[in-house]
Amino acid sequence: MAGTGAGPVPSSSSPSSPSPLDRAERFVWLTARVLEQRRFAYHFLGGEADAVEAALTAYLGGDGGYGYALEPDLRGPVSQPLHTGHALRVLDSIGRCGGLRVERMCRYFTDVSTREGALPAIHPSQRGFPAAPFVPVVNDPPGALLSTGPVVGLLHRNQVWHAWLFRATDFCWAAVDALTDSHPYEIEAAVAFLDGVPDRVRAEAAADRLGRLVRERRLAVLDPERRAEYPVAEGYAPGEHHFPYDYARTPTSLARRWFTEEEITHSLDHLAAEQQEDGGWPVNWRQWAPGTALEARPIVTIEALRTLRAYGRLVG
Repeated sequence: MAGTGAGPVPSSSSPSSPSPLDRAERFVWLTARVLEQRRFAYHFLGGEADAVEAALTAYLGGDGGYGYALEPDLRGPVSQPLHTGHALRVLDSIGRCGGLRVERMCRYFTDVSTREGALPAIHPSQRGFPAAPFVPVVNDPPGALLSTGPVVGLLHRNQVWHAWLFRATDFCWAAVDALTDSHPYEIEAAVAFLDGVPDRVRAEAAADRLGRLVRERRLAVLDPERRAEYPVAEGYAPGEHHFPYDYARTPTSLARRWFTEEEITHSLDHLAAEQQEDGGWPVNWRQWAPGTALEARPIVTIEALRTLRAYGRLVG
């Protein structure tokens, strides 16, 4: 029975007035993979970090990378930079971003890096396995800020030192400095890098420039009631807009400075209102297979709740 033994204790709001957390909890138990169930329990129900790590191990490959559709839009058993970056974010979220597991990740990153010392968005080993059509597999992929920036930023923030980081950090700085136009996911990756990199003065200057770019190109919906008037980046799904909270997931992010208090408040109101009738948050990117959207929604739901809570919103 729920609430007995050593497992997480379910939330206890009145059934007649379920909180956002209550509704999300039911959605997670109904739909989520074991990893997201364990993550939800850790973040909101007093669950154990060890249980999250154990669930994450199911996605670990023999090369130190992660596969098995950890990132739902890439299927198959092979390790990929995007899967492994996802695993690193999970470990960071439970305070376990260090030790032998992360050392093995860094060896994997070294092995799959491009000539620039960066991570490709998709390693060619994905060929032959299903993947979203918007992540094409090529034989000699270039390094990508999209995959490299979040990894480098998290490793620096957790004071993980590895030889691979030197060239990868240089690559990220060059890529960020070269951005004169971009799209939301790449900007998010740049922010993840800048939020963790040690040179804070340079990071703040780069973030200020990117913030101006985001506002000039209207890459963030500042008025949710007029979202249809904002452009959608090329290749994105219809209505795949990004909001201030997508860039500034916590109030301490450098991207928080890009937006006024009113703009942040409106975007958080919108995020809270996006919770669906079934208790989960929607996937707004292009859906290409039924299983991928089902697996992604609990991930999106956990991140929505974490963002709302980071800004002091009561979720349950």
